[in-house]
Amino acid sequence: MAKYYSRKIEQVLVESTKQFRVVVLTGARQTGKSTLFQHLFKNTHRYISLDNPIDLKLAQDDPELFFDEYPAPLIIDEIQYAPELLPYIKMHVDRTQKRGQFLITGSQQFTLMKGLKESLAGRVALFELLPMAIDEGPRRTQTYEFRGLTGSYPEIVSVPGINAHQWYGSYVSTYIEKDIQTHFQLDKITFFRDLLFLLAARCARLLNYQSLSNDLGVSVTAVKSWIKILETTGIIYLLRPFYVNLGSRIIKSPRIYFSDSGLVSYITGITNKTALMRGPQAGALFENFVIQEILKYFINNGKRPPLYFYRTNNGLEIDLIIEKERGHIIPCEIKLSKTPHSGMIRNIERFKNLNKKKDITIDNGYIISNPAKSFPLSKTIRACSLQEFIEKECGRS
Repeated sequence: MAKYYSRKIEQVLVESTKQFRVVVLTGARQTGKSTLFQHLFKNTHRYISLDNPIDLKLAQDDPELFFDEYPAPLIIDEIQYAPELLPYIKMHVDRTQKRGQFLITGSQQFTLMKGLKESLAGRVALFELLPMAIDEGPRRTQTYEFRGLTGSYPEIVSVPGINAHQWYGSYVSTYIEKDIQTHFQLDKITFFRDLLFLLAARCARLLNYQSLSNDLGVSVTAVKSWIKILETTGIIYLLRPFYVNLGSRIIKSPRIYFSDSGLVSYITGITNKTALMRGPQAGALFENFVIQEILKYFINNGKRPPLYFYRTNNGLEIDLIIEKERGHIIPCEIKLSKTPHSGMIRNIERFKNLNKKKDITIDNGYIISNPAKSFPLSKTIRACSLQEFIEKECGRS
């Protein structure tokens, strides 16, 4: 059995059970949702998995009998298989008014979210669990070389010597066959698999629906629908562009990132440290890794990730904008380098000059890279590691 390693989201989950009657933890397959709940609440809640066909049939056929058999407080794993239970959970918590009675896990997909919002509005706290953060798990795995190449899913991180290539092969097949085909019943599932591979090859780049449509030979509408599924099931993350005008952030094209760099490495055939650090996708993979780790920080602290990128028509780009509060931002460039230099700060300086008269306050900028220690590149721009940036700046946002 794999050793349990603490997760950063634990405190947020425990506190939420004191305030809400139902707590829901969603996320991609194998991120450790059921293990986390069972570890935290093993002495207070009974655990039931709807992966068990007998319990699933009972839940679907006779929800009242299901709750007679398994009274609260209860952990219900894989709730998406039996959304019929949700109205009965509502009736129970409305009757008892007790906090933390139902702890629920499920894949984050359309029908589940719709059912939760309709049945349990005002009674439920929703959280997402991503793969393990860089400072979770054994110390030997807490490097970019390990996480970027091998990945951050708990089983990979916790089991020494696991064959990551075989693990991801099984993961992708199970995700497509069980999570996608079962719940969404796509007619062109082969094209969906191809889209996943195309997106991995284009991670950290602007999302171009028309280009993907042309490459796949399917409609733009289909591509948008499939990308929404990948986003909703926790496989990818879409980073929106930064505009002072909030409406523009929604309608403009986002950048595509994966929630796990190891999955990108598997899909694109990167199998060794040399390819990871010096191959044609090295910069994009490191950028994906930095974005995914900063995203995890906010999600694990129960916060909405205030993350954006910046891009103008004349070619000025900033990899990451963190909006600490409305109109108060931190510009960051992401560079795979152990020796960051002053030439890397030009875009941040141009960004500051371009926006200094606008209704925003621009804080000190950062080059997030791999230096042995942090150091200033100018009076207002500093080079630092990812870990130092998260400790120094993200906690203030």
